[in-house]
Amino acid sequence: MNTNGAVTREAIAGMIDHTVLNPASPGAAFDECCSFAAANRCATVCVCPFAVRRCAEALRGTGVGVCTVVGFPHGTSTTAAKVAEARLAMDDGADELDMVVNPSKVIDGDWEYVERDIREVCDAVHSNGRVLKVIFECCLLTDAQKIELCRVCTRVGVDFVKTSTGYGRGGATVEDVRLMAANVGPSVRVKAAGGIHDAAQLLALREAGATRFGCSRSAEILAGLAQ
Repeated sequence: MNTNGAVTREAIAGMIDHTVLNPASPGAAFDECCSFAAANRCATVCVCPFAVRRCAEALRGTGVGVCTVVGFPHGTSTTAAKVAEARLAMDDGADELDMVVNPSKVIDGDWEYVERDIREVCDAVHSNGRVLKVIFECCLLTDAQKIELCRVCTRVGVDFVKTSTGYGRGGATVEDVRLMAANVGPSVRVKAAGGIHDAAQLLALREAGATRFGCSRSAEILAGLAQ
């Protein structure tokens, strides 16, 4: 924020996880991602698990973190597989991990399974001093299910709840961000991701309560903001 209360390009860049998760991305896309994130001082790059080590080396000393995904994009991996994936990513240098909940178990109302799934990954991540975000894939869920997930994530003590993978039939919406922000505890933040195309959309999501944003179109978004 500047002294007039306007949103600055620099402030928003520091809230962005600059994202390359397309499975067909060439290696050069990850190098370009790191260069952009370092030049603009983004919060992190969010990249495919196999690219974590490469990006961690490229970003060493820049102040930009490395984020990756767990159980992505469907969330249907076993809990043991998610924990193993998280540990391997941390060994490679991941600072933040975005895990996908099991939507089948959420839809079935098997909250004991859902909470255990999140808690075991969270314990592994927090025991290594890293950050955990939990992806809901909101387009698959009812509002009641999203609210209960917010309660579960608050009990477990995750760092962020996140709207979407970007691979579902819908992405981040103002309504979902507002709902999530209203139903998590004060220590849990909201990340909006999926289909964020321009600065106006990002600012609307920020106004609704998001403080982190997953964006693959970061250059276009930042270009639409004041310096």
